[in-house]
Amino acid sequence: MRTTPRIEGLLRELAPQVLGVLVRRHGQFDVCEDAVQEALLGAAQQWPEEGIPDNPKGWLITAASRRWIEQYRSETARRQREEKVVALTPPPADPAPAQDDTLTILALCCHESLTTASQIALTLRAVGGLTTAEIARAFLVPESTVAQRISRAKQKIKGTKFRAPKDLTAVLHVLYLIFTEGSTASSGDDLVRVDLTAEAIRLTRQLHRRRPDDGELTGLLALMLLTDARRPARTDEQGALVPLAEQDRRKWDAEAMNEGTQLIRKALETAQIGPYQLQAAIAAVHADAKTAQDTDWHEILGLYELLTVTAPGPMVSLNRIVAVAMVHGPRQALDELSTLDLDHYRVHAVKAHLLDLQGEHDQAKAEYEKAAKLTLSVPEQRYLSSRSRRPR
Repeated sequence: MRTTPRIEGLLRELAPQVLGVLVRRHGQFDVCEDAVQEALLGAAQQWPEEGIPDNPKGWLITAASRRWIEQYRSETARRQREEKVVALTPPPADPAPAQDDTLTILALCCHESLTTASQIALTLRAVGGLTTAEIARAFLVPESTVAQRISRAKQKIKGTKFRAPKDLTAVLHVLYLIFTEGSTASSGDDLVRVDLTAEAIRLTRQLHRRRPDDGELTGLLALMLLTDARRPARTDEQGALVPLAEQDRRKWDAEAMNEGTQLIRKALETAQIGPYQLQAAIAAVHADAKTAQDTDWHEILGLYELLTVTAPGPMVSLNRIVAVAMVHGPRQALDELSTLDLDHYRVHAVKAHLLDLQGEHDQAKAEYEKAAKLTLSVPEQRYLSSRSRRPR
């Protein structure tokens, strides 16, 4: 199926709005979501040839409503309720209410009763407008696995009240996870999965337009932009990983850097500080440095100290230890690393780096080899293996 970038972007933007209209009108999230997917597929097939209709949202709502009626008829036929079905007619060409339920749909997809994997899959399908096959390709899992996650998720939230959320914590967490998986893929041949990072940024930006004063939402968008801006420099021409300290900063996306920096500065000035803002602030410090040597590691360490208090976790502690090494030296960092209870390949990678800085190259080589064996990311395996073979 071939669609233009304009049509694809429009369909993804309208998907949650159309779903919101149907759910508000009929309830039955699972049936409505299936109907919207059918409408999106129909549009993807027809619009490239026939052109985008004057009222694309109305077109999708009409098509989805017709599909909902067909499904309803099929289900109710067994219950001898044809009289009620006959009374149902498709909505007018422009039935869309002024209310936009995108945020409500997002919250529903991130319901606390769902597993994280199900939240991500349902969000990408219902809000992102991705097909099951596209989600499966993005996460390198069988399409049947994604289909099962989505089906079970829809059944689990069946009957959940349809209302706008007051707390965005779960929504932001899911968007962050989608971006993180895309930014540094946990497995496979590619370091970055642009389809996931782009979708996470699009959804977060769309949400930010609705709640521009939310500090943590602003921080998350800033973090995504500042991180993704470094993407062109993160691999060389052969696709090999290039660490931050060795990247050609002229390749960084200056426009994304500037936008992310402005967003986080405004958030820090006007909103209560939270974990996403602190992570974005750290990324902004890196962005401000013209060279790796110019990096203000004292400021970064201070920000990690705050992050350790507001959002403690083993990965935060590990990243803080790297900053400790840059400020206080590798010996102190190694001492702190020995107390960290975390079974992850990055622990060995960081330990190897610190041992190299300490001049203990044989031990560093062994740690790089351990890290390379533990990661499922092919680019990271190659990089860590090359570091273990690097002449000292």
